[in-house]
Amino acid sequence: MALHSLIFSLLWICVSVASAASLTGSRLLVVLEDSDLKATYSQFLGDLEARGYDLSIQSPKDEKLSLFEHGERAYDHVILFPPKSKGYGPSLTPQKLVDFTNKEGNVLVLTSPSGITEQARELARELEIDLPPRDFLAVDHFNYNTLSESEKHDVILIPRPAKADNSQNYFSGKEGEMIAFRGAGHMLGNRPLIFPVLSGSRTAYTYDTKEDFSYAEDPWVAGSQMHYVTALQARNNARITVSGSTDMFSDEFFAMEVQAPGSEKKIKTANREFAKEISGWTFQEIGVVKVAEVRHYLANTTEQVNPIVYRVKNDITYEISLSTWSNDRWVPFSIPSGDALQLEFTMLDPYYRLSLAPSTTTAESQVYTATFRAPDQHGIFSFRVNYKRPFVTYVDEKWTVPLRHFAHDEYTRSWDISGAWVWIAGIAVTVAGWMVFCGLWLYSAPPKKVEVSKKKN
Repeated sequence: MALHSLIFSLLWICVSVASAASLTGSRLLVVLEDSDLKATYSQFLGDLEARGYDLSIQSPKDEKLSLFEHGERAYDHVILFPPKSKGYGPSLTPQKLVDFTNKEGNVLVLTSPSGITEQARELARELEIDLPPRDFLAVDHFNYNTLSESEKHDVILIPRPAKADNSQNYFSGKEGEMIAFRGAGHMLGNRPLIFPVLSGSRTAYTYDTKEDFSYAEDPWVAGSQMHYVTALQARNNARITVSGSTDMFSDEFFAMEVQAPGSEKKIKTANREFAKEISGWTFQEIGVVKVAEVRHYLANTTEQVNPIVYRVKNDITYEISLSTWSNDRWVPFSIPSGDALQLEFTMLDPYYRLSLAPSTTTAESQVYTATFRAPDQHGIFSFRVNYKRPFVTYVDEKWTVPLRHFAHDEYTRSWDISGAWVWIAGIAVTVAGWMVFCGLWLYSAPPKKVEVSKKKN
């Protein structure tokens, strides 16, 4: 009996660990050219294994390396460390990485000033992220680690992102926490699907280390236009994250003590917690939202749920249940206080745009509800909830229903249908008369011609 209990406990632990990994799978490919570098990132890789990922560490030059097998993904997620050579190899071309994300695979791209390959640059261009040339370095002479021996001020201290009332932010931490960064900044285009995670301060800039200090007069990118870590969520909810530093994921930066200029307090970096959060978001451990259920019905009754047709001026109630993935189970998803979940009732254009208010809560979902009166316009209408926010799975739920006009006996002045017999009889007489006329016209023979004889004189 004790043996059975032990076996059950071990199985339960295994299931718990496995379920704590990504919702989309645990197969993780780590592209690392030099196997000796595993010791440099041992804590980062160890945290991934502890969260249930099955790591496959391979060299980009491995001829057997492939992202696909029989046309399907061979892995669920990919981490690309910068290689020492100029490229990743033929198995990791930008087009194959794009195909990987089209099949809902997730990619974490790590770069460094000396390790930006042309393949990484082309992939970034696809995302409208402009990576700097090789050997360009980000510095900040006002926000750096004073304990660092480097005189370039290249170990930049970045405060944890602040929480916002109108959006979800899975990367915020305690007040005063710092993230240490050493690498290169990049610029972003106008693509609406990319979201900066860590951005530069007003005093930060990126320059060419091969030049002398005249670079400060004309830096490659500076200020808030420079970003250190950027995330993208594709329309199919696949995720790609680009980081300008590999050092920030190293054991050295995880254990580093830092001190900001003008401060006498030494603190430990929050790099390890941030690495867990950014990898967890990229690999869809957090920020995953699903529609658990959609219901619509007449407001005064729930006897018929999701009917196939409504009538104009009906009072309609619409409900949508949202859940979010948390560790190993689905929990209710709450809209931030400064944000709103909206319902559109549309034909060609929205007739109504209404805020959905939280109503009931179940163990796995939060129900949002709105009640409205259908417009006095018959046609084909749609219920649509289109919720697209940074760092959250896109929700686009659409349900089409026809809206019919009033039936004859549904008008308030036609409570007695017998009063309409006069009009119905008039229509019947008109139709019958027309049919009689057509019959007489079709079946009446033409008059016979009378031959007139002509007399000869």
